[in-house]
Amino acid sequence: MAHSVIALALGALLTFSYAPFGLWWWPIVSLTGLFYLLHQPGTVSKTLTAWWFGLGWFGAGISWVHVSLADFGGIPLIASVAMMFLLCSYLALYPALAVYIAHRFFKASHWALVLPLLWVVTEWLRSWVLTGFPWLSVGYSQLHSPLGGWLPVVGETGVSALLILMSSGMAYALHQRHWVSCWLLLIVFPFAGSVLNSVEWSKPNGQTLRTAMVQGNIQQALRWVPEQDAPTMQTYASETTPYLGHDLIVWPEAAIPKLESLALDYLHELDTVTANAGSALITGIVNYNFENEQVFNNLIVVGRKQPGDENGHYRYFHNNRFDKHHLLPIGEFVPFERWLRRLAPIFDLPMSSFTRGDFQQRNLIANGIAIAPAICFEIAFPRQVRANLYNDTQVMLTVSNDAWFGRSHGPAQHMEIAQVRAKEFGLPLIRSTNNGISAFVDHRGEQTLALPQFELASASYTIPLVSGTTPYRRFGDLPIWIVTSLFALSAFLLRKRSAR
Repeated sequence: MAHSVIALALGALLTFSYAPFGLWWWPIVSLTGLFYLLHQPGTVSKTLTAWWFGLGWFGAGISWVHVSLADFGGIPLIASVAMMFLLCSYLALYPALAVYIAHRFFKASHWALVLPLLWVVTEWLRSWVLTGFPWLSVGYSQLHSPLGGWLPVVGETGVSALLILMSSGMAYALHQRHWVSCWLLLIVFPFAGSVLNSVEWSKPNGQTLRTAMVQGNIQQALRWVPEQDAPTMQTYASETTPYLGHDLIVWPEAAIPKLESLALDYLHELDTVTANAGSALITGIVNYNFENEQVFNNLIVVGRKQPGDENGHYRYFHNNRFDKHHLLPIGEFVPFERWLRRLAPIFDLPMSSFTRGDFQQRNLIANGIAIAPAICFEIAFPRQVRANLYNDTQVMLTVSNDAWFGRSHGPAQHMEIAQVRAKEFGLPLIRSTNNGISAFVDHRGEQTLALPQFELASASYTIPLVSGTTPYRRFGDLPIWIVTSLFALSAFLLRKRSAR
């Protein structure tokens, strides 16, 4: 029982590794503590201990989900707590599965060789099963650490594997009192990361993109109230006026609260105004196709498509749009819809039956700039983001509405994930949200300008465009799959030899 409590606490404290807290060194302590605990003879069930760790990890780390359930979902407190417990219990199965396989088939002395692969496999499963929820992967905590230099090389997935390699290796070395091994693990990979951090994988090429964004700060309770449609659209239009003439103007997810087919007059006027001013504007909007009853969470472009175009290019259902692929469970689609919609108001939220867009789509073209978009938590799926980067992609864009999560640490974690994507792929990134955190991020993953949270605000920034690419953008997760597989193969061969 004591080991379970310790594991739960170690997992819960992992929350402080991520934004807004940023204790990047804590995962090494926490994970080493977990693996050291698993080496103790008194640990009755190593799998269960790892599950308790996961329960603490996700229970504290995604506690902000409770805000959307309780404040906006109309669910009683006891029911929302029960739902949170079920969600976190499910997510905790993934680290437990990695530990179960390691313990079941390998000696403790081989765990440092096999656990990195098992962790990568189970985290990949977590990003895929039931549409995936890859939030809080441990590599995100290393954005500002010495290990952050590995992000453009092996991505967040690879940095997670490095953390598991270091932590499991240190735990065994501490158990065996191999102090030299501990120091080597603590020094070698962070030192290499510091060296890699000085490498400029992509560099400013002299071209710039004069960009503005508008943060409407529309209260979540008012977003789908029909009487608020006109005031909301007027707010965005008036806040945009000072920035007409910029190359690009960005509005957040579903900034226009009307269905696209019902907002055509507004969109055509917006298209004409922006095009005549020499601007392109990207906005989120929901589109309902009355012919096939499909609903899409869209990003669309109005105004100039190419420099020199003066007449605008918007028309209903034009192809300069992006359809959200990774839909948010409950918020955008309801699993087991026939039964769940009867249970609570949250299962009958407005706009909760969306159609999934394609995994790979064309870039948005705005004033001649190719932009790779991601809507809301799609930015947490590096393989999808990478699939939508092309040779001519110049900027990444992610839009969101984090009003669902109030003043919790969820929006800060979301911002950190976006920064990691920018560093992985060596591209500047624009993050536009309804109420924050909205920011411009450079190709090294650093915020260059951010709007204040929970305020109606707007800002202008000239983005330096870059040339070059990162190893991770070129090869994806392939190198880390190869390296961790080779490590696991060596553990398997050692196991076979010891068996003989």
